Amino acid sequence: MGINKDQVEGRVKEAAGKVQEVAGKAVGSTTQQVKGAANKVAGAAQAKYGDVKNDLDKRPKQDR
Repeated sequence: MGINKDQVEGRVKEAAGKVQEVAGKAVGSTTQQVKGAANKVAGAAQAKYGDVKNDLDKRPKQDR
């Protein structure tokens, strides 16, 4: 099986969070930095969930 929805969405959220965090730092907005960091962590968690889900789908049926 290939890439699943959670992997893609998680990595997109992670990247967007990083951009938001850096932009917040550039303009001196602590609020945007914190929101960006939170989005980055949430995206990384969703991507990791997608990775685990993908790994489980690859296992043979008798091992599930």
